[in-house]
Amino acid sequence: MNATLEAMARALFKSWFVDFDPVLAKAEGRAPSGMDAETAKLFPSEFAESEMGPIPKGWRSTTLGTEVERCGGAVQTGPFGSQLHASDYVPEGVPVVMPKDIGGRRVSTSSIARVREDDALRLARHRLQPGDVVYSRRGDVERHALIGAREAGWLCGTGCLLVRLGPNWPSPMFASFALDRPETRAWISQHAIGATMPNLNTGILSAVPVVMPSDDVLRAFARAVDPLQDLVVIRCSEARQLAKTRDGLLPRLLFGELSVDAAERAVEEVA
Repeated sequence: MNATLEAMARALFKSWFVDFDPVLAKAEGRAPSGMDAETAKLFPSEFAESEMGPIPKGWRSTTLGTEVERCGGAVQTGPFGSQLHASDYVPEGVPVVMPKDIGGRRVSTSSIARVREDDALRLARHRLQPGDVVYSRRGDVERHALIGAREAGWLCGTGCLLVRLGPNWPSPMFASFALDRPETRAWISQHAIGATMPNLNTGILSAVPVVMPSDDVLRAFARAVDPLQDLVVIRCSEARQLAKTRDGLLPRLLFGELSVDAAERAVEEVA
């Protein structure tokens, strides 16, 4: 189900911002399919040349850093090793997002490290907010995770870069999909420094080229895809809770401490 929801959001991104279907339709005198008249009005009906090739007229060929700054955000490095030591990690506490936890545009908690709340307060400038983007600073530098409500208050860890899109950025999902395009991932890998292991810094990440539509178009995109993303988050939460319930019930079932009927009732209560 989550894969289907993700595919729907990606398909809309590709149609609007890669294939420019609404612009092509209007240029040919057709009404863009799959959208209401008010949304269609937001798209231009012709193209203009740019450094990145033909783009819809009025859209901007720019860089990630320029747009982040325009929207009140910043690109910053995660805490250095001198600020966060291995001895600071504890079994329970505030999760710390490391490069190993980044994959598929999301944060995995399967082996996530944690620190005490007082350490998180000490590193407050690195605490994550919904809409942030976290990158690995070395190794697989083209991977990123889009931060959601679940990760709010967690820490950007050592070895990561934090892109705070800013309070005026209309659609973090647009930014995440744009940064996940094969062309963008290739650009980041090609511009990373280091012969043995690729390394990323704030300057390289800020220089990532992006095509920015109008804020009105981005807000329309957010209205369309954010509910899909919310469903993905809900389904992931349900899956984690069901897995936790399974892990608690299975040993008791195997050792005859619990009947199948009782286990089914427990699962139904969770679901």
